[in-house]
Amino acid sequence: MTTVQRTIWHVGHGRTLDLSLSGAIMAIINVTPDSFSDGGLHDTVDGAVRHALACFEEGAVILDIGGESTRPGAAEVSAEQEIARVVPVITALRQKTDALISIDTYRAATARAAVEAGAHIINDVHGLQREPEIAAVAAETGSGLCIMHTGRGREKLADVIADQRHFLGASLEIAAAAGVARETIVLDPGFGFAKETTDENLELMARFEELHEFGLPLLAGTSRKRFLGALTGREAPERDAATAATTVALRLKGASVFRVHNVAINRDALVMADAMLAAERQLAATKGSTA
Repeated sequence: MTTVQRTIWHVGHGRTLDLSLSGAIMAIINVTPDSFSDGGLHDTVDGAVRHALACFEEGAVILDIGGESTRPGAAEVSAEQEIARVVPVITALRQKTDALISIDTYRAATARAAVEAGAHIINDVHGLQREPEIAAVAAETGSGLCIMHTGRGREKLADVIADQRHFLGASLEIAAAAGVARETIVLDPGFGFAKETTDENLELMARFEELHEFGLPLLAGTSRKRFLGALTGREAPERDAATAATTVALRLKGASVFRVHNVAINRDALVMADAMLAAERQLAATKGSTA
């Protein structure tokens, strides 16, 4: 039999997620009025909780709660505003579901408040480099940590993978210095975040396997991104089929977690990709036993 490498993601509150044989869906739950695709649709506590529970029923393993839009040009909110938006949602969800809960923030104060309310994962779109203190929160609480690459606010290297190495390498140094355990970390290459052209995003997809050199699970966040619209000609709410296509492509290239708006279509896409990978493993095992 072929040996499957065990990949266990350690997240907060004593929980783990086994990523060895199948990918996991992370549902986007925006408690914001201005997110690029679904701003204002779930910006009340009751609305966000209902939407999150529906995503869980459709197959999401992680519910990613965000209180500030990360679209280009979005207005920043204060930490107090962000906490006021997300903590009641997290508190309610912990009472209603055993789903893993992620907090989408770059602020240390918000991360701490969210984890204290019951969140298991901290998802930082600034890769620990906006508020490095957030790494200490992750280390002290034992939370799962998603570290995302971004090109915003800096000059990038010309080669897309070289820039991933440069930025994420610095982020991992911050994490290590704070005492973050490696088994809690997942990396996100940040599709659409200052990836200026469609070609740049496509090159990152095509070379995705090179990111395995970090030796950590990888998260893919392509959902409804602008480069999908450039390719399909569709507006953001109509890009779910294109997103599902990237879910299959990136799962076959080794992505483990998929952050999406439409859970159902991406869950089905992931089921098919996982089935293909299982069939490949079985074929390899059969050939190995008859060799």
